[in-house]
Amino acid sequence: DRDTLATAIARHGPVARVVIAETGGSTPRETGAAMLVWGNGQSGTIGGGALEYQAAARARTVLGTGRDRLDKAPLGPALGQCCGGHVTLLTEIWDAARRETVADAVARPVPGGEAEPPLPVRRILNAARAKGDDPAPGLVAGWMIEPISRPSRPLWIYGAGHVGRALVDVLAPLPEFAITWVDTAPGRFPQAIPQTVTHLVAADPGDVVRYAPPNAEHLVLTHSHAIDLDLCHRLLSHGFRRAGLIGSATKWSRFRKRLAELGHSPDQIARIVCPIGDPWLGKHPQAIAVGVAATMLAGAAVATGTKGATG
Repeated sequence: DRDTLATAIARHGPVARVVIAETGGSTPRETGAAMLVWGNGQSGTIGGGALEYQAAARARTVLGTGRDRLDKAPLGPALGQCCGGHVTLLTEIWDAARRETVADAVARPVPGGEAEPPLPVRRILNAARAKGDDPAPGLVAGWMIEPISRPSRPLWIYGAGHVGRALVDVLAPLPEFAITWVDTAPGRFPQAIPQTVTHLVAADPGDVVRYAPPNAEHLVLTHSHAIDLDLCHRLLSHGFRRAGLIGSATKWSRFRKRLAELGHSPDQIARIVCPIGDPWLGKHPQAIAVGVAATMLAGAAVATGTKGATG
Protein backbone atom coordinates (compact mmCIF):
# COMPACT_ATOMS: atom_id res chain seq x y z
CA ASP A 1 0.00 0.00 0.00
CA ARG A 2 2.07 2.91 -1.32
CA ASP A 3 -0.12 5.65 0.19
CA THR A 4 -0.18 4.17 3.68
CA LEU A 5 3.56 3.60 3.51
CA ALA A 6 4.18 7.19 2.39
CA THR A 7 1.99 8.59 5.17
CA ALA A 8 3.81 6.54 7.82
CA ILE A 9 7.21 7.66 6.53
CA ALA A 10 6.14 11.31 6.47
CA ARG A 11 4.95 11.10 10.09
CA HIS A 12 7.60 8.88 11.63
CA GLY A 13 10.62 8.84 9.35
CA PRO A 14 12.01 5.46 8.25
CA VAL A 15 9.71 2.58 9.21
CA ALA A 16 10.13 -1.16 9.32
CA ARG A 17 7.72 -3.12 7.15
CA VAL A 18 7.07 -6.71 8.15
CA VAL A 19 5.45 -8.85 5.45
CA ILE A 20 4.54 -12.51 5.45
CA ALA A 21 6.70 -13.79 2.60
CA GLU A 22 5.77 -17.45 2.80
CA THR A 23 3.38 -19.70 4.70
CA GLY A 24 2.92 -23.39 5.31
CA GLY A 25 0.12 -25.21 7.11
CA SER A 26 -2.35 -23.33 9.30
CA THR A 27 -1.37 -19.68 9.85
CA PRO A 28 -3.12 -16.58 11.26
CA ARG A 29 -2.73 -14.51 8.08
CA GLU A 30 -2.03 -15.03 4.41
CA THR A 31 1.10 -14.43 2.33
CA GLY A 32 1.36 -10.69 1.63
CA ALA A 33 -0.20 -9.56 4.92
CA ALA A 34 1.96 -6.77 6.35
CA MET A 35 2.38 -4.29 9.16
CA LEU A 36 4.44 -1.13 9.64
CA VAL A 37 6.49 -0.57 12.79
CA TRP A 38 8.26 2.54 14.09
CA GLY A 39 9.83 3.54 17.38
CA ASN A 40 6.71 3.91 19.51
CA GLY A 41 3.93 2.49 17.40
CA GLN A 42 2.73 0.30 14.57
CA SER A 43 -0.14 -0.14 12.09
CA GLY A 44 -1.53 -3.07 10.16
CA THR A 45 -1.33 -6.66 11.34
CA ILE A 46 0.23 -9.99 10.47
CA GLY A 47 -1.96 -11.68 13.10
CA GLY A 48 -1.14 -14.36 15.55
CA GLY A 49 -0.70 -12.57 18.87
CA ALA A 50 2.72 -13.83 19.96
CA LEU A 51 3.93 -13.91 16.36
CA GLU A 52 3.10 -10.25 15.86
CA TYR A 53 4.44 -9.23 19.27
CA GLN A 54 7.84 -10.78 18.58
CA ALA A 55 7.90 -9.54 14.98
CA ALA A 56 7.28 -5.94 16.13
CA ALA A 57 10.10 -6.16 18.68
CA ARG A 58 12.42 -7.58 16.03
CA ALA A 59 11.39 -4.84 13.59
CA ARG A 60 12.52 -2.16 16.03
CA THR A 61 15.88 -3.92 16.23
CA VAL A 62 16.06 -3.84 12.44
CA LEU A 63 15.40 -0.08 12.51
CA GLY A 64 18.36 0.26 14.86
CA THR A 65 20.75 -1.87 12.79
CA GLY A 66 19.68 -0.55 9.39
CA ARG A 67 19.74 -4.03 7.83
CA ASP A 68 16.82 -5.99 6.38
CA ARG A 69 16.33 -9.56 7.57
CA LEU A 70 14.45 -12.77 6.78
CA ASP A 71 13.17 -15.01 9.59
CA LYS A 72 11.40 -18.35 9.62
CA ALA A 73 9.05 -19.07 12.51
CA PRO A 74 7.36 -22.41 13.30
CA LEU A 75 4.26 -21.26 15.11
CA GLY A 76 3.81 -24.28 17.37
CA PRO A 77 7.31 -25.07 18.70
CA ALA A 78 8.66 -21.53 18.67
CA LEU A 79 5.65 -19.55 19.86
CA GLY A 80 3.36 -22.02 21.55
CA GLN A 81 0.51 -21.27 19.14
CA CYS A 82 -2.07 -23.84 18.17
CA CYS A 83 -2.00 -23.14 14.44
CA GLY A 84 0.80 -25.63 13.84
CA GLY A 85 1.97 -24.00 10.61
CA HIS A 86 5.00 -21.88 9.86
CA VAL A 87 5.67 -18.48 8.32
CA THR A 88 8.62 -16.68 6.78
CA LEU A 89 8.75 -12.99 7.68
CA LEU A 90 10.61 -10.37 5.68
CA THR A 91 11.46 -7.23 7.67
CA GLU A 92 12.69 -4.25 5.65
CA ILE A 93 13.47 -0.61 6.33
CA TRP A 94 11.56 1.80 4.12
CA ASP A 95 12.25 5.51 3.75
CA ALA A 96 11.01 8.09 1.24
CA ALA A 97 13.72 7.29 -1.32
CA ARG A 98 13.04 3.57 -1.26
CA ARG A 99 9.32 4.07 -1.44
CA GLU A 100 9.75 6.06 -4.67
CA THR A 101 11.24 2.96 -6.33
CA VAL A 102 7.89 1.17 -6.12
CA ALA A 103 6.30 0.58 -9.53
CA ASP A 104 3.36 -1.60 -10.54
CA ALA A 105 4.89 -4.62 -8.83
CA VAL A 106 7.57 -4.67 -6.18
CA ALA A 107 10.23 -7.30 -6.80
CA ARG A 108 13.44 -7.15 -4.80
CA PRO A 109 16.00 -9.57 -3.40
CA VAL A 110 15.65 -10.63 0.21
CA PRO A 111 18.78 -10.90 2.38
CA GLY A 112 20.93 -13.59 0.78
CA GLY A 113 19.17 -13.39 -2.61
CA GLU A 114 20.84 -12.75 -5.96
CA ALA A 115 21.38 -9.12 -6.94
CA GLU A 116 19.80 -9.63 -10.37
CA PRO A 117 16.33 -11.15 -10.75
CA PRO A 118 16.60 -14.89 -11.49
CA LEU A 119 14.73 -16.48 -14.38
CA PRO A 120 11.63 -17.56 -12.36
CA VAL A 121 11.15 -13.99 -11.15
CA ARG A 122 11.56 -12.53 -14.63
CA ARG A 123 9.01 -14.98 -15.99
CA ILE A 124 6.44 -14.03 -13.36
CA LEU A 125 6.90 -10.30 -13.92
CA ASN A 126 6.85 -10.63 -17.72
CA ALA A 127 3.67 -12.71 -17.60
CA ALA A 128 2.02 -10.17 -15.29
CA ARG A 129 2.91 -7.28 -17.60
CA ALA A 130 1.75 -9.14 -20.70
CA LYS A 131 -1.66 -10.01 -19.23
CA GLY A 132 -2.10 -6.84 -17.18
CA ASP A 133 -2.66 -8.91 -14.05
CA ASP A 134 -1.05 -8.43 -10.66
CA PRO A 135 1.34 -11.20 -9.63
CA ALA A 136 0.56 -13.14 -6.48
CA PRO A 137 2.64 -12.13 -3.45
CA GLY A 138 5.32 -14.53 -2.36
CA LEU A 139 8.96 -15.54 -2.04
CA VAL A 140 10.43 -16.78 -5.32
CA ALA A 141 14.04 -17.88 -5.74
CA GLY A 142 15.36 -15.49 -3.11
CA TRP A 143 13.22 -12.57 -4.28
CA MET A 144 10.06 -11.11 -2.76
CA ILE A 145 7.29 -10.27 -5.22
CA GLU A 146 4.27 -8.17 -4.28
CA PRO A 147 1.62 -6.32 -6.27
CA ILE A 148 0.72 -2.73 -5.50
CA SER A 149 -2.39 -2.59 -3.32
CA ARG A 150 -5.27 -0.92 -5.18
CA PRO A 151 -8.88 -0.64 -4.04
CA SER A 152 -10.98 -2.74 -6.42
CA ARG A 153 -14.52 -2.05 -5.14
CA PRO A 154 -15.88 1.48 -5.48
CA LEU A 155 -18.40 2.06 -2.70
CA TRP A 156 -20.55 5.19 -2.43
CA ILE A 157 -22.16 5.90 0.94
CA TYR A 158 -24.86 8.59 1.11
CA GLY A 159 -25.39 10.00 4.59
CA ALA A 160 -22.98 10.88 7.39
CA GLY A 161 -25.32 10.21 10.28
CA HIS A 162 -24.86 7.51 12.91
CA VAL A 163 -25.18 4.57 10.52
CA GLY A 164 -23.06 6.21 7.84
CA ARG A 165 -20.28 6.86 10.35
CA ALA A 166 -20.48 3.31 11.66
CA LEU A 167 -20.25 1.93 8.13
CA VAL A 168 -17.19 4.02 7.33
CA ASP A 169 -15.55 2.96 10.60
CA VAL A 170 -16.07 -0.71 9.72
CA LEU A 171 -15.35 -0.64 5.98
CA ALA A 172 -12.63 2.00 5.55
CA PRO A 173 -9.82 -0.21 6.97
CA LEU A 174 -10.56 -2.92 4.38
CA PRO A 175 -8.13 -2.38 1.48
CA GLU A 176 -10.49 -3.48 -1.30
CA PHE A 177 -12.96 -0.60 -0.82
CA ALA A 178 -12.57 2.83 -2.43
CA ILE A 179 -15.15 4.77 -0.44
CA THR A 180 -16.84 7.98 -1.57
CA TRP A 181 -18.92 9.51 1.25
CA VAL A 182 -21.64 12.03 0.36
CA ASP A 183 -23.77 14.39 2.45
CA THR A 184 -25.43 17.77 2.20
CA ALA A 185 -23.20 19.96 4.42
CA PRO A 186 -19.62 19.95 5.77
CA GLY A 187 -20.86 19.93 9.36
CA ARG A 188 -22.59 16.59 8.87
CA PHE A 189 -19.24 14.80 8.58
CA PRO A 190 -17.07 13.94 11.60
CA GLN A 191 -13.91 15.97 12.15
CA ALA A 192 -11.69 12.94 11.55
CA ILE A 193 -12.29 11.18 8.23
CA PRO A 194 -10.07 8.23 7.22
CA GLN A 195 -7.48 9.29 4.68
CA THR A 196 -8.64 6.52 2.34
CA VAL A 197 -12.16 7.99 2.17
CA THR A 198 -13.17 10.73 -0.30
CA HIS A 199 -15.94 12.89 1.13
CA LEU A 200 -18.17 15.03 -1.06
CA VAL A 201 -20.49 17.85 -0.02
CA ALA A 202 -23.53 18.20 -2.28
CA ALA A 203 -26.64 20.22 -1.51
CA ASP A 204 -28.47 17.69 -3.69
CA PRO A 205 -26.73 14.30 -3.29
CA GLY A 206 -28.56 12.94 -6.31
CA ASP A 207 -26.51 15.25 -8.52
CA VAL A 208 -23.30 13.30 -7.82
CA VAL A 209 -24.68 9.90 -8.83
CA ARG A 210 -23.63 10.52 -12.43
CA TYR A 211 -19.98 10.58 -11.34
CA ALA A 212 -20.10 7.05 -9.87
CA PRO A 213 -18.60 4.29 -12.04
CA PRO A 214 -21.13 1.77 -13.35
CA ASN A 215 -19.57 -1.01 -11.26
CA ALA A 216 -19.93 0.91 -7.99
CA GLU A 217 -21.83 -0.33 -4.95
CA HIS A 218 -24.11 2.16 -3.20
CA LEU A 219 -25.56 2.44 0.30
CA VAL A 220 -28.34 5.01 0.74
CA LEU A 221 -28.98 6.16 4.32
CA THR A 222 -29.45 9.91 4.46
CA HIS A 223 -31.45 11.90 7.00
CA SER A 224 -34.25 12.50 4.48
CA HIS A 225 -36.70 10.04 2.91
CA ALA A 226 -37.11 12.47 0.01
CA ILE A 227 -33.36 12.43 -0.67
CA ASP A 228 -33.29 8.64 -0.30
CA LEU A 229 -36.07 8.26 -2.87
CA ASP A 230 -34.36 10.60 -5.31
CA LEU A 231 -31.10 8.70 -4.91
CA CYS A 232 -32.84 5.40 -5.64
CA HIS A 233 -34.47 6.92 -8.73
CA ARG A 234 -31.15 8.30 -9.97
CA LEU A 235 -29.30 5.07 -9.29
CA LEU A 236 -31.85 3.03 -11.23
CA SER A 237 -31.46 5.45 -14.12
CA HIS A 238 -27.64 5.44 -13.90
CA GLY A 239 -26.79 1.79 -13.28
CA PHE A 240 -24.83 0.11 -10.51
CA ARG A 241 -23.32 -3.16 -9.34
CA ARG A 242 -25.26 -3.30 -6.07
CA ALA A 243 -27.40 -0.87 -4.09
CA GLY A 244 -28.86 -0.96 -0.61
CA LEU A 245 -31.35 1.30 1.16
CA ILE A 246 -31.80 1.66 4.89
CA GLY A 247 -35.40 1.43 6.02
CA SER A 248 -38.33 -0.63 7.13
CA ALA A 249 -40.61 -2.89 5.11
CA THR A 250 -43.19 -0.09 5.13
CA LYS A 251 -40.70 2.44 3.75
CA TRP A 252 -39.62 0.07 1.02
CA SER A 253 -43.23 -0.69 0.05
CA ARG A 254 -43.91 3.03 -0.42
CA PHE A 255 -40.62 3.49 -2.31
CA ARG A 256 -41.41 0.62 -4.69
CA LYS A 257 -44.74 2.24 -5.55
CA ARG A 258 -43.16 5.66 -6.12
CA LEU A 259 -40.30 4.23 -8.18
CA ALA A 260 -42.79 2.36 -10.35
CA GLU A 261 -44.66 5.64 -10.90
CA LEU A 262 -41.33 7.14 -12.00
CA GLY A 263 -41.11 4.52 -14.74
CA HIS A 264 -38.91 1.78 -13.31
CA SER A 265 -39.86 -1.83 -13.87
CA PRO A 266 -40.38 -4.31 -10.99
CA ASP A 267 -37.20 -6.18 -11.99
CA GLN A 268 -35.17 -2.98 -11.90
CA ILE A 269 -36.59 -1.93 -8.54
CA ALA A 270 -35.91 -5.38 -7.08
CA ARG A 271 -32.16 -4.82 -7.59
CA ILE A 272 -32.19 -2.42 -4.63
CA VAL A 273 -31.92 -4.25 -1.31
CA CYS A 274 -34.03 -2.94 1.58
CA PRO A 275 -33.59 -3.23 4.48
CA ILE A 276 -29.80 -3.52 4.69
CA GLY A 277 -27.88 -5.40 7.35
CA ASP A 278 -29.05 -8.35 9.39
CA PRO A 279 -32.28 -7.74 11.37
CA TRP A 280 -31.22 -10.37 13.92
CA LEU A 281 -28.30 -8.18 14.96
CA GLY A 282 -30.56 -5.32 15.99
CA LYS A 283 -30.89 -1.67 15.03
CA HIS A 284 -27.85 -0.18 16.76
CA PRO A 285 -25.79 1.70 14.11
CA GLN A 286 -22.72 -0.47 14.72
CA ALA A 287 -24.85 -3.63 14.52
CA ILE A 288 -26.28 -2.49 11.18
CA ALA A 289 -22.76 -1.72 9.94
CA VAL A 290 -21.49 -5.14 10.99
CA GLY A 291 -24.37 -6.83 9.20
CA VAL A 292 -23.86 -4.82 6.00
CA ALA A 293 -20.10 -5.43 6.03
CA ALA A 294 -20.60 -9.16 6.59
CA THR A 295 -23.01 -9.36 3.66
CA MET A 296 -20.64 -7.49 1.35
CA LEU A 297 -17.62 -9.55 2.35
CA ALA A 298 -19.53 -12.82 2.16
CA GLY A 299 -20.53 -12.05 -1.42
CA ALA A 300 -16.93 -11.36 -2.37
CA ALA A 301 -15.70 -14.50 -0.59
CA VAL A 302 -18.19 -16.70 -2.44
CA ALA A 303 -17.14 -15.14 -5.76
CA THR A 304 -13.41 -15.63 -5.16
CA GLY A 305 -13.38 -18.76 -3.05
CA THR A 306 -11.74 -16.92 -0.16
CA LYS A 307 -11.45 -18.78 3.13
CA GLY A 308 -11.23 -17.35 6.62
CA ALA A 309 -7.99 -17.23 8.59
CA THR A 310 -7.12 -19.63 11.37
CA GLY A 311 -4.91 -19.28 14.37
